[in-house]
Amino acid sequence: MVVDDDLTLTDVVGRYLIRDGHQVECLHDGYAALRRVEQEAPDLVVLDLMLPGIDGLEVCRRLRERWPIPVVMLTALGEETDRILGFETGADDYVTKPFSPRELALRVRSVLRRARGGGLSGTPSLGVMADGDLAVDLGAHEASLGATLVPLTSREYDLLVFLMGHPRQAFTREQLLEQVWNWSFGDTSTVTVHVRRLREKLEADPTLPQRIVTVWGVGYRYEPEAA
Repeated sequence: MVVDDDLTLTDVVGRYLIRDGHQVECLHDGYAALRRVEQEAPDLVVLDLMLPGIDGLEVCRRLRERWPIPVVMLTALGEETDRILGFETGADDYVTKPFSPRELALRVRSVLRRARGGGLSGTPSLGVMADGDLAVDLGAHEASLGATLVPLTSREYDLLVFLMGHPRQAFTREQLLEQVWNWSFGDTSTVTVHVRRLREKLEADPTLPQRIVTVWGVGYRYEPEAA
């Protein structure tokens, strides 16, 4: 689903995504998008930040409350604070206008691949990673605490799987950007945002994390429960 009030842009983006093998539906305001998702949830939403009636951030928040749908945020705003706000709201990726439609199509393909369980090299395609009451089903691309599913974005999921796969090993933010998401450059505050969101979803007390701990002067590590 492509949601943008620019009719020319949705037409161009839609044609590129169709050429890339996707079925595409274009909508032009946030309320219409939410109603359509209620009827039939798409595999991914390309979502403009500036929409009439209800902005993209609020649409993303409402999507996150109910559906684990990957979101690629699309906006003319390129400031660091806007990118962080988009990731804090739950966006899986962020593309700034003007952009290459081909680049967007590649981003969409990458986010879908991660969401379907093929995002991390070096991890098995099937199996379960478990630590205490936390379990990650790699085949289903799901995480759960006890009997409760934990709604994770694809980026949060990738980060959790990577950290759990390297217990007690400390990583800098730069290392996590490169090794988890294959970013050779980028804003390291993105890592901080995703760590905070994981803690809010996984920790009994996010202010005193027991699983994803801070290594002062370095970065973060995953601390498994004592055997």
